[in-house]
Amino acid sequence: MDDLTPTGDTRAPDRIDLSAAPEGAAFASGSGCHGGKETMRAAARAAGKSDILDRYAADYPVAPGRGPHDQPQSMCPAFGSLRVGLRMRRTATVLSGSACCVYGLTFTSHFYGARRTVGYVPFNSETLVTGKLFEDIKEAVEGLADPELYDAIVVTNLCVPTASGVPLRLLKKQINGVRIIGIDVPGFGVPTHAEAKDVLAGAMLQYAREEVMSGPVAAPRERADRPTVTLLGEMFPADPVVIGQLLAPLGLAAGPVVPTREWRELYAALDCAVVAAIHPFYTASIREFETAGRPIIGSAPVGADGTAAWLQSLGDTLGLPQAQVDAVKNAMIAACKGALEKMPIKGRITVSGYEGSELLVARLLVESGADVAYVGTACPKTRWSDPDREWLEARGVKIQFRASLEQDIAAVEEYRPDLAIGTTPVVQHAKSKAIPSLYFTNLISARPLMGPAGAGSLATVINAAMANKTRFDAMRDFFEGVGTEHAAGVWEDVPVDRPKFRKKYAALNEAARKAAEAIGT
Repeated sequence: MDDLTPTGDTRAPDRIDLSAAPEGAAFASGSGCHGGKETMRAAARAAGKSDILDRYAADYPVAPGRGPHDQPQSMCPAFGSLRVGLRMRRTATVLSGSACCVYGLTFTSHFYGARRTVGYVPFNSETLVTGKLFEDIKEAVEGLADPELYDAIVVTNLCVPTASGVPLRLLKKQINGVRIIGIDVPGFGVPTHAEAKDVLAGAMLQYAREEVMSGPVAAPRERADRPTVTLLGEMFPADPVVIGQLLAPLGLAAGPVVPTREWRELYAALDCAVVAAIHPFYTASIREFETAGRPIIGSAPVGADGTAAWLQSLGDTLGLPQAQVDAVKNAMIAACKGALEKMPIKGRITVSGYEGSELLVARLLVESGADVAYVGTACPKTRWSDPDREWLEARGVKIQFRASLEQDIAAVEEYRPDLAIGTTPVVQHAKSKAIPSLYFTNLISARPLMGPAGAGSLATVINAAMANKTRFDAMRDFFEGVGTEHAAGVWEDVPVDRPKFRKKYAALNEAARKAAEAIGT
């Protein structure tokens, strides 16, 4: 983490005098950045961020009035946009937010393999409410803008600067030839980290599209000699290669994957024949492609049915000769079915996650022979997810968009699967019930899914996990009778639960916390 304040400066703790929030912001004194979504949202609107919040509400909809247990529970959304920036070459990343948030985000990013410095512009009550924070950000960006090192600098407002109206839109669009991208990624405006990837990808596509409209731009490192299909959404590295092999007989080539790995790939992504919304929730990115006049197709080439339908959609969109499309479809269907038959999956499975590829994984499992009872995804329903939704629902699969942890766990309880695929707490719950389970992000989405290479790719890990059922039963039986929660352990006299005591001391702790925060401001 890189502290961009001048050395020797002394700054106050990152406590915000919320009673002094600018322009009538509706903060409650002492509530800090934990003041609740509605309080933060009201403050952001009062501080001039209504247009951004309205756009996010339209792009990433969540049903109004939903409580904390009726919404996706993933990590801080800013992790998604942060990770996109950190994976791009010649791109600097700067965060503005509470120190605790910045620490958590940078820790998580480096845990997931980031090898880049993350810039940090700190603030205190005075710099936040007087506008000095914006000047500090501006100074930091000007100091970083070295065209020898960077093509772009991404500056991200986290919750408190967004709620306080820090105006990143006033930053220069370019400094010394380095592009400046300012985005707001508040937890009270962007529901999931997956959708935050789209916030940055969409902002970069917009900038690149406007550059193209203004005049010549730098050529990409590699340019295909055939019309290309831009692939929208992060995927396993082998999948774009496999998709390229599917496209070659049609006279097409796989274009860049968005989010891209360097700036010049954005121009190539925009210069495509069609965009494949592999992940269907990239609403802002799709808007930029549509503005550029590029058609969009949904779903992906997963399994025999999915591959055939995707190729047909391509052919229809681009007006390819039907005989040519049929020839490729027939070859790919045969290859996919052959791979699926060699590696069948037998058993009931529930699937849940927050990556956005949950429906694609479910399709592949169904075609592998699995009984998929439930699919929960933290992402929203969009028109581009309709082909997968309709295919799964026609086969009796229950689909829950914007799934909460409670809904995913309820599905495990209701369907009692032979294997539960899900997020960490879902996996934990399933294992506590002696149900084999796999973490979606690390063990499922990190595998090829597309075309013949994807068919059967999940079977080995799925079947191995389900085969562990007897081990789980043995562990459950071994630990039977040791108690749970307050009674966990081996006792001569089992402790008596005291719920009234817990409630009393929880209230006292909360009062002490609020008092400490009030003093800190």
